[in-house]
Amino acid sequence: MDTVLADALLSQCRDADALLRAVGGEDGALSAERAESLRLLLQRAAAASGGWRGEAAQKRVAREAALGRCLRTLLGGGGAAAGESPQEWRRVVRAVCGALHCCAALCGSPLAEQLAREALHACEGTGWRQVEAAVEILAAVAPWLREPALLKRSAGLALGLLWGEEEENEEKAVLVAGRLLPALGRNGAALGHVWEGLMLPPETAPQRASRALLVLSALSDAVFPAGAQQRNGAGSAGEAAQVLDARLCSSFWTVVQKGLTENDALCRKRARYLLKRAVDLSEKLRGECRCSQDPGNEPCLFWWCAEQNEQLTHFWENYILIMETLEGNQVNNIFYKAQMKIAVLCCWLLHPSWHMCIYQRMFDSENKTLTKEGIIHFLEIWQTKDLPTSPEFSEFIIGPLMDALSESSLYSRASGQIIGTFPPLGMKLQKFLATFFTNLPDKEKSDFLLKFIQKMSNRHWCAVPILFLSMALAHIPAYRALDGEGLLALREVLQCTMITHQILLRGAAQCYLLEAAIHLTDTEKVSLSDISNFIICLRPDESLGRGTVLFLSCRRNRICFPHCLKFLLSSGNGCTERIELKRLLNPLLDILLKLGTNPYISSLKADKSLHLLLKLLQLCSVRCSRPQVVGDQIQKVVSMASLCAVCEIIDEKPELQLESLPAVDTLKTAFSCAKLNHVLKKPCSMETNSSLEEQASHQGWGKIVARYIRDQWVCLHFTLNNYQNVSKGKSLEQFFSIQKCTRTLQSALEAIMILPSDHVLPVFRCMQILISKLLESAESLCIETFDLAWKIIFSLSNTQLIFWPNLKAFVQFVFDPEVLAAAAKSKSQAYTKIKEIIFQMIEMSSTRTGVFNVLLSYCCQSWIHPTSDDSSEVEKAFSNASNYSELLIEGCLFGTVFRRDQRLIQEVCAFVQNLGDECAANVVTERDDHYVRVCAIKFLCLLDELNTLHKKFIEDFVMKLLDKAEFMSKTKNRYYVNSLQHRIKNRLWQTLLVMFPKLHEVLTIDRILQAAHSNNQASVKYLIEWNIILILHKFPQFFPKFWDCFDYGEDHLKTSICTFLAVLSHFDIILQDTCEKVALKKALVVVLKWCFHHNFSVRLYALMALKKIWGMCKASCMNDFETLAPVIESSLNQAESMHGTGNAKKNWQRIQKHFFFENFHPLNDYCLETIFYALPRLSEIAEEEWIPLSKFTAFTDIPRSSTFPCYYSQTTLLDLKPSDWSQQDMGKSSLSEPGNQRQWTDVQKKIIPWKDSALDLDLELEFQDRTKLGKSSSKLIVVASLIDKPTNLGGLCRTCEIFGVSALIVGSLHCIKDKQFQYLSVSAEQWLSLVEVKPFQLIDYLEQKKIEGYTIIGVEQTAKSCDLTEYQFPEKSLLLLGNEHEGIPANLIQQLDTCVEIPQQGVIRSLNVHVSGALLIWEYTRQQIIKENKER
Repeated sequence: MDTVLADALLSQCRDADALLRAVGGEDGALSAERAESLRLLLQRAAAASGGWRGEAAQKRVAREAALGRCLRTLLGGGGAAAGESPQEWRRVVRAVCGALHCCAALCGSPLAEQLAREALHACEGTGWRQVEAAVEILAAVAPWLREPALLKRSAGLALGLLWGEEEENEEKAVLVAGRLLPALGRNGAALGHVWEGLMLPPETAPQRASRALLVLSALSDAVFPAGAQQRNGAGSAGEAAQVLDARLCSSFWTVVQKGLTENDALCRKRARYLLKRAVDLSEKLRGECRCSQDPGNEPCLFWWCAEQNEQLTHFWENYILIMETLEGNQVNNIFYKAQMKIAVLCCWLLHPSWHMCIYQRMFDSENKTLTKEGIIHFLEIWQTKDLPTSPEFSEFIIGPLMDALSESSLYSRASGQIIGTFPPLGMKLQKFLATFFTNLPDKEKSDFLLKFIQKMSNRHWCAVPILFLSMALAHIPAYRALDGEGLLALREVLQCTMITHQILLRGAAQCYLLEAAIHLTDTEKVSLSDISNFIICLRPDESLGRGTVLFLSCRRNRICFPHCLKFLLSSGNGCTERIELKRLLNPLLDILLKLGTNPYISSLKADKSLHLLLKLLQLCSVRCSRPQVVGDQIQKVVSMASLCAVCEIIDEKPELQLESLPAVDTLKTAFSCAKLNHVLKKPCSMETNSSLEEQASHQGWGKIVARYIRDQWVCLHFTLNNYQNVSKGKSLEQFFSIQKCTRTLQSALEAIMILPSDHVLPVFRCMQILISKLLESAESLCIETFDLAWKIIFSLSNTQLIFWPNLKAFVQFVFDPEVLAAAAKSKSQAYTKIKEIIFQMIEMSSTRTGVFNVLLSYCCQSWIHPTSDDSSEVEKAFSNASNYSELLIEGCLFGTVFRRDQRLIQEVCAFVQNLGDECAANVVTERDDHYVRVCAIKFLCLLDELNTLHKKFIEDFVMKLLDKAEFMSKTKNRYYVNSLQHRIKNRLWQTLLVMFPKLHEVLTIDRILQAAHSNNQASVKYLIEWNIILILHKFPQFFPKFWDCFDYGEDHLKTSICTFLAVLSHFDIILQDTCEKVALKKALVVVLKWCFHHNFSVRLYALMALKKIWGMCKASCMNDFETLAPVIESSLNQAESMHGTGNAKKNWQRIQKHFFFENFHPLNDYCLETIFYALPRLSEIAEEEWIPLSKFTAFTDIPRSSTFPCYYSQTTLLDLKPSDWSQQDMGKSSLSEPGNQRQWTDVQKKIIPWKDSALDLDLELEFQDRTKLGKSSSKLIVVASLIDKPTNLGGLCRTCEIFGVSALIVGSLHCIKDKQFQYLSVSAEQWLSLVEVKPFQLIDYLEQKKIEGYTIIGVEQTAKSCDLTEYQFPEKSLLLLGNEHEGIPANLIQQLDTCVEIPQQGVIRSLNVHVSGALLIWEYTRQQIIKENKER
């Protein structure tokens, strides 16, 4: 209609000037509507046959319109356009530039160049609208520019805006990249300038691959030979053709590779588009092609030859398939096959950087499984393939690979690995780094290693990654690669990255970093200062403990500090020696001088510095004699240290029989009367000396005094212990009265308050002897001792080597059998305090693995095997088990439930502990949480049910366990699988199962049957059923109580009936004699009733029990059941042929194959291995609950019981796998159909829309609207030319018609004949305007619609996408929908004015294209309805 009116107006109008004034209005800026009308008139005038009113008149009118109205509108700075909104202003600019485009087409180069000069001048301004208008003018007239200087100037301006450094120029750069540079590139004369500017950006310009890719994807037809020739053939005859081939430029491929690894998905899409174009062109031409090559022996980035055409095509197809698959975070077999092919081919076909692009995309994936697979594949390929050495590999390892390795979750153990094994990624990383470093050229090794370590220090690493990286470093073959800078980098790792890490992991990482320093440091290139600065950062209580393998290795390799000092001091007397010594002493003195001002400085660090200074003084004393100023005090210190050493030797080596020496008696007498905590007075020379060095060197006097006090308590412990052992305590009261013991304990309290934490151990040992003598007479003092000692232990919980010996000593004096018995006898405050400490230690054990182990192990040993053989002492010791049974109950139920991140830490800690002596951070103690339960269970197994004391304890213990089970069921009726409640109940019933053989009379049958009525998880059900089976087998008199359980109401039985029926499925084991006719008959009657229950699961369990019981009846040849035989046989036959091959039959087959019914034998399988390992594993409880038999064997603190049933399972339970059937008491179906499980699907290869035929310049013939009778009044156009599937097109057609879309653009009108289209469109195509625009015509179509004032909107997820809920649709909107698989092609994305994104809440990343289109169409319609209502 618009075209008809324009032609009629032109044919009737005689005055061109009048027509121009009428259309353009009075003087002033053009509105969008007038500019669009002017553009249409000029376009129709140019198309008129023979010209309109003559060619001269046309040019005059066009020139006047361009310079007089259009240019003033855009660059005049005033008029109506100045106050428009951004959207309206953009519409005006496009409409006016459309008119300018027509004017330039009519007038040619002179007008175009004049307009270009005006636009270039306007670009010098700073206003955004002025620059935007100038860029759009240049883009509109670019095809008609011929002057070389003007072209060069225009290209220079565009490139300057493109590579602008300021962030605020981003909008200008995007506009230039999307509009001006593509327009200039299509001008053959300017293409060379544009290409050179893109490939050779200024050195100062930041590298922005996204902008270059935006331009290149728009110029894809011009930068490849076929495209350039095509454009040249379609252009004007006088246009100079400049054929480019981007494939020959290495800079082009560098940009593409950067684009493939960008974080922006749109940038990656453009890079893949260009790669596809290049590959498709190469495959089509089959000619020789090789891009320019940088100096060196590396292969070029891209090449092609006819001889390897098929192989190269296959390679690139797989490569592009992988990159497209990674966009969806997909993992499947096709991906892995393609990846392996790429791995093989990339070794020798192409540059290794292509290989790195794939791995970097995998490393950056949001899917951590995909990231882990990528890392493992990358590490493996180095061990299996001979990849070429390249500097890019080293940079890639230090960059993207190490960034990916920082994710802790990647180091989890593989499925099927037991806790404590080497994680696969850690093992592969260790082998990879050793292999890679060995294969590096010698000249590159030092540089690579330095950068690797610096990368470790440049970021904060979690405990797990830094441990395995350090381990990998330590296993690099010995090579002297690190100098002082490298050692400094290692020190930075120690100081900056492990401050807050878990103690054991931090200590292990320190050990491996020290090993790396030993193996990799070039001692000829490091100074003493470098070594001292590194060693001082190690913590001896965590890693560099004396006597460890690592410590001895340090000494052998001259890394240990004293040896370095000797080496230095023996080197000469020159000035260099003094300089090196000063460099060593300065940091040590700084640390010691800060003790008085810095309250947070580590005391261990200060102690370490003092030790080093003292060692230095000892070494210097040989060469520098000084007057003795501390002779008397030093003599006392040395004497006390000598006595301490003698006492320790006598205790450690009793075979020497040194106690008989007269001097030992003198020593005992002396310390029985000695004043404890005697402090040496500081010598006067120290107080009066004013020299800074002297004061600093004597600040360790307090440490000397502390050592002196500690030696006193060592000697006192020797005296007390010797008296007690020799005369059974009688001589102790003779020499130490109660008053003196009290004073000694008070002195002990003073000692632990003034001594450093690593010196309190002998004081604790003395307390063990004193507390037992004073608890009754000085209870308050003993309680004070408990409190203070516990505070010290709690403060030591962050140490490693000091904590465990002190904890053991604390446990030995607080939980001494005599102390426990005395406290329990009076039930006084001490009894309450001890129980309080028990629960505090259990709480600490949840974060400090191994604390409860120490406590429970000592108590169980002292209760079951006391040191004295006296019967009264034995009874007193075991009475503590009853008085403190809470400790045993908590031990049987102990075990924490960790979050996923905590679970990983625990697994890695278990791995470090399993390393044993290989890792110096390990301390010899059983710290596995399983050993708590192992200790408690082995203690219970040792109980003798014939012993009256033991029997009473067993009965009370079982009752308390049942009380706890009942309490848990009441407080929380329903709980999740593997929750803490589930695990505790599972442990509780495991313990009850262990206690069963020791019960002569089961007084708790009612409570056990009541527990079966609760709603329990499968693993708990199996244990309860096992308990009931054993009870009925051993005590058949309880059958009546069992039968009563089936008489409850259905509401009461709905959560338990399957449990009781499962018990009856083992009826042959329950009955000792199959001739029990009464029991068999009762069982048949009970089971038959439930075989007709309405619930399917109940019927299955009843049929299982019926099959077992009926088999027993037939085996015994009993004739009492002849009347029931037909019913029973028909029921069982129907079960065997249940519903053909449906779900019911499958479930019947599965339940029969379930381990509990087919393989499990309640009597033969009764052993620890089944209870604690086989059954938990088969019932699919969490792996942390599996306790293998090896742990019962490895734990030797408590001996193995000789009376407990066999430890080894008698059946094949250990070889079975968990079944796919689980008990369901709530009447739910056990399993879904296997066919409903999600399966991986094949990856579809993307459709390449640019492979269609060449452009048709005359689009008007294809854009003829089909007149419809619909009610459309909106100005929304939906473009679906890229959609392939008829179902999507049919649904979209229906949606468009319902919401009044003005036109639906499709790729081919033949789609309306498709039956699937018609089925979904339901005749909507008859009431909707359908227009055919082929995919290759879309660029020109969109350009034309822009000129007509439409806003081009795409549905695409990009970095700058607008949220659909926030976007305001213009009235004239064009919605471009992408392909089902590829989305919107990269060469069309720059045509978009806006990308709109639909907000998502789920995991799947995209909607169906029809659904996406429908959402946007409705949102547009909704906004227009609201707008119309407001206007009314």
